[in-house]
Amino acid sequence: MSSIDTIKQPIEKELDRFELHFREAMRSHVPLLDRIMYYIVQRKGKQVRPMFVFLSAKLCGEVTEASYVAASLVELMHTATLVHDDVVDESHERRGFFSINALWKNKVAVLVGDYLLAQGLLLALKNKEFRLLEILSDAVKAMSEGELLQLEKARRLDIKEDIYFEVIRQKTASLIASACSAGAASTTKDEAVIEQMRLFGENLGIAFQIKDDLFDFGTDDVGKPLGIDIQEKKLTLPLIYALERASRSEKSHIINLVKRHADKPEKVKEVIHFVQASGGLDYAKSVMERYSGQAFSILEKFPDSPARQALRDLVVYVTQRKK
Repeated sequence: MSSIDTIKQPIEKELDRFELHFREAMRSHVPLLDRIMYYIVQRKGKQVRPMFVFLSAKLCGEVTEASYVAASLVELMHTATLVHDDVVDESHERRGFFSINALWKNKVAVLVGDYLLAQGLLLALKNKEFRLLEILSDAVKAMSEGELLQLEKARRLDIKEDIYFEVIRQKTASLIASACSAGAASTTKDEAVIEQMRLFGENLGIAFQIKDDLFDFGTDDVGKPLGIDIQEKKLTLPLIYALERASRSEKSHIINLVKRHADKPEKVKEVIHFVQASGGLDYAKSVMERYSGQAFSILEKFPDSPARQALRDLVVYVTQRKK
């Protein structure tokens, strides 16, 4: 399996230049905001979303100034939603760093999220990139709807697969889909091609989320089960599959464990064993492979190139990663 560094090779130059572009987009004249922006830039992750933008741009044409606007827009919108998510989830840590709300409290974190969203809107408007703005605004809207749909359904703890897929399509896959379609839209006006890249990103995003679901239960290639989703009363695909095939009494027993005893390690372990014994993990894995297969099929429609190979490697990376 290729590493992220290998996958980045066709767009290394672009990613280096993007760093400067993004720092500029984060700058503020308010000292407190500037300090927080500097903190955000310092703790950024693997640059996966900008990678999707630049690789999609190269797959569909030549990288342009609009591609840099698209990558900055994706990162600004994504960072804004993460900052707001940490407030909503009362989370004090992200990727081993303190969250904004942990260091500067909720009021500041909400305002920082608002500032980042506004910066994204202004960046697109100043560059007259209206199509990019539409793509990213659609994604942020979908992410909000997905979160609210999950909150609404989570109370009942008895959701069906169709609702699960609707939640992850909006909440997780929409941002990856928007990074791919924005990258394409920065180099081509062909709406059919832009839609193909959106579908590629959506399929990959769903596969990515199912892989995350599998981590929670621990499999041969993932290692020790975590049970974090169960503790947070989140219904994931392996658990939904297991519940749909359980007897009525077994189903109400497991739902009761998740609802009322998710803070007890031995009860979480019982839920994990129930899912493992039901074939829920094998089922989720086969569904993940179906979605990643659809992502591969879309890539096959494009001519062979280093960008196409890197995107293929990215699909493999997402579905075979160990963490």
